[in-house]
Amino acid sequence: MTALTQTKSFSPLNLQSRSLAVKIFAVLFGTLVLAITSRIEVPMIPVPITLQTLVVPMVGAIYGARLGTTTVLAWLAEAFVGFPVLAGGAGGVAHFAGPTAGYLVSFPIIAAVTGFLAERGWNGRRVALAFLAFLLANALCLVIGAAWLAALIGIEKAIAFGVTPFLLGGLIKSALGAAMLKAATRS
Repeated sequence: MTALTQTKSFSPLNLQSRSLAVKIFAVLFGTLVLAITSRIEVPMIPVPITLQTLVVPMVGAIYGARLGTTTVLAWLAEAFVGFPVLAGGAGGVAHFAGPTAGYLVSFPIIAAVTGFLAERGWNGRRVALAFLAFLLANALCLVIGAAWLAALIGIEKAIAFGVTPFLLGGLIKSALGAAMLKAATRS
């Protein structure tokens, strides 16, 4: 890889040009970070507030669409088989059918979206676009999560309990995500 190509890398980690072993390590490390940050939560019913909506798009933005999505899918697979990697140390198949299912389904989508956008310049080198990418990811998460939740508890309650409490947090996490990407990006 030439110096010119490396300087145009969308990610400070430049994972797209790394060996398979490094990529596998990145996936495992990403699932560990997702598991740890999932435990940082504000318990609410029916859906808790966690750092997942900061870290999932960050994984996409830093790892890229393919590797970011793979990492999030690996983390969700760990949860599905029962590893305690979700909010509050939860795991198991029940979480993929309960109130949080729509949000969980949205996670690989938002990792892919932020990764795709980061690969096209919506990254730490263009902080306003990075903010918009994170904002879009948070909006997608809320829309998909609330759509599932509405099927369980009705649209009014889904908006009241599954969207409204997360709006300010989504805005803050979007700004924080963009700032973290900017800080990690070498000019």
